[in-house]
Amino acid sequence: MLTSLRYLILLPALGPLTYYGLAIFSGWDYLRKRKIQPPSDRKFAPPVSILNAVRGVDREAYENFSSMCVLDYPEYEIVFAVADHDDPVIPLIERLQRAYPERSIRLFTDIEQIGASRKSNSLCRLVKEAKYDLLVINDSDVRVEEDYLWDVAAPFADQAVGVVTAFFRANSEGGFAADVGAIGVPTDSCAGALVARKFRGIDFALGWTMATTKVRLQEIGGFERLVNLHSDDFELGNQIAKQGYRVELTRKPVWVVFPTQSLGDFLKHETRWSILLRNLRPSGYLGLFMTFGFAWSLLVAAIVPSWKIAAGYAMTGLAMRMAMAWTVGVWGIGDPVARRKPWLVPVRDVLNLGVFLASFFSNTVEWRGFTYRVNGDSFARVDVAKGKL
Repeated sequence: MLTSLRYLILLPALGPLTYYGLAIFSGWDYLRKRKIQPPSDRKFAPPVSILNAVRGVDREAYENFSSMCVLDYPEYEIVFAVADHDDPVIPLIERLQRAYPERSIRLFTDIEQIGASRKSNSLCRLVKEAKYDLLVINDSDVRVEEDYLWDVAAPFADQAVGVVTAFFRANSEGGFAADVGAIGVPTDSCAGALVARKFRGIDFALGWTMATTKVRLQEIGGFERLVNLHSDDFELGNQIAKQGYRVELTRKPVWVVFPTQSLGDFLKHETRWSILLRNLRPSGYLGLFMTFGFAWSLLVAAIVPSWKIAAGYAMTGLAMRMAMAWTVGVWGIGDPVARRKPWLVPVRDVLNLGVFLASFFSNTVEWRGFTYRVNGDSFARVDVAKGKL
């Protein structure tokens, strides 16, 4: 009887295998269509305001900014907001203005702080200053290709689209911690987003590109409504989706330039992100455990008496996990880190389990040098320290 009860663990243990199968199918189904999709229709070209709320200097920030200045698109501007007048990123932006005099590049400083989120405070100002209705928001660690704005603008030809967002490929200069950080989204989070898209639709945006219009933004109360919320990318997509609009993905991913970091930096960043996600969607966050094949392999090995079954389950789970990573991250997105170092996928999964468990022991996060206490979808600053937005 006890032996039979032990085998019951195999029923919920099917969860990760089912998820991997759905992710492989969803990734293949969506990404193969993207691969054969023709370039965006160049008859639809609304003028664009690229908005960038910046604090501090990320790795290769000038090169990232420069990629926005040479886009193959008829009419657009780039608008920066920097909260502090002495921020070291300001000389880089001024250098950019000198290097590209033909491009409309504007900079605003001393941003009014009306809420806890320094980024959303800056975005409130940027939206007011933007000349054009179509807004494309990205971060200073994002690098784009020449046809970026064509890909972002194209879905807005359909009035049912409210937000356009993007996946990313990682630009990493190497090092264990940088690469293990870079490999996570292309081989894991993007797969989850494609499963969501296949079965219920995407109802969030991803911070490396968030595009919407002033009209859609006004319908949800603007960024003023988000100034005390910690996940502006999720909230922007989610609240616009609740108005009945679709969230779409760009045809091509952008590039994200990852910083040189230590393993401690990586774990700190991932724990912060996990605490925010746990507070944002508590039930969904708990449900993530059903996607952790490594954790379930440990449970099966500990409970099921047959080592052959435990080994077979672990090997099947690992094979499906690697197939998911390859289908989405390598074949679909073309991520170079995932292609060169696939062995980092199971390493990342082991670290993810530790981060997942650690996230339940705190509601305090440190973000760009400031400390915040998180409560649901909102947060509040609890002290002031040196740091970045």
